[in-house]
Amino acid sequence: MTRASGVGSHPGEDQRDYDEAVKVVLGELPDLPYLPEVPGRGAAASMTGRGVAVMAALGADLQPAGWRLTDSAGIDQRRARSLLAQDLDTWEEQTQGYAGWFKVQIAGPWTMAATVERPRGDKVLGDIGARRDLAQALAEGLRDHLADLRRRAGAASGIVVQVDEPVLAAVLAGAVPTASGFHRHRSVEPAEASQALGWVLEAISESGGEPWVHSCAPEVPWNLVRGAGARGLVVDFSVLSAADYDQVAEALEAGESVALGVLPSTAPDHTPTDAQVTETVLRWLDMVGLDPDVVGDRLLLVPSCGLSGASPTWAQTSLT
Repeated sequence: MTRASGVGSHPGEDQRDYDEAVKVVLGELPDLPYLPEVPGRGAAASMTGRGVAVMAALGADLQPAGWRLTDSAGIDQRRARSLLAQDLDTWEEQTQGYAGWFKVQIAGPWTMAATVERPRGDKVLGDIGARRDLAQALAEGLRDHLADLRRRAGAASGIVVQVDEPVLAAVLAGAVPTASGFHRHRSVEPAEASQALGWVLEAISESGGEPWVHSCAPEVPWNLVRGAGARGLVVDFSVLSAADYDQVAEALEAGESVALGVLPSTAPDHTPTDAQVTETVLRWLDMVGLDPDVVGDRLLLVPSCGLSGASPTWAQTSLT
């Protein structure tokens, strides 16, 4: 039976909105609930802020241009860590007695490298040594993060860790702008991209989690992602090309999980019916030659991307 889940982010601006997001997720997604993110609460709650909160050994602080590496943890990094711990407390309180699988999300090494600055400015992406250090710090921090999650959730729970890499395709294509905006960072070789992503995915696997990778962008090299160690793909169905269809289908045939984003992340003019959503997925499965009964619960249905830009009503409706 096909399961349902979500990508991660939800609308909102304060802690009450976060509490409500947790209730919605737990109420609507019994198969694979996830720890929600409410980035509207500020930089500490953003995707990059979550990554800064988790990474070990490297300090960071918030500057006018965004997050920047520092010699030691600044007040904003400490706030990000405190907010993450508070969110985990909320999740733990509302999931008492739950012993199934659940999902958490974390920014990937290449998205972090493209959004965090070096101490003297411009992105970490422009420095080979800095981007290696950042990837390794993220991997090490994830080991501690998963140990904390395991302690909170109990040994009976399974943990999926979704690594968000919305910038990966742009990194490989040399399309990430420099700080000035007049130039682009050089493209990263696929071997290096795979290695850094692999460090993070390996840390998840070795810590008892199941590593998935998510991107809503077009032209994501899904075979590279799988080769780096991903055991699940979270994709936006609307941006997939014919070549992507084959790569995603190969993952399902290999026994890996695929979360197919088949609902818009903001409210459409006409809400699709269950039958319309089902028909879309069945047509795709037929196109790639996969039997729905064989695929089973390895295929999940999710919104096309995060729900932070949606209304609270659509956020709940889409998950329902």
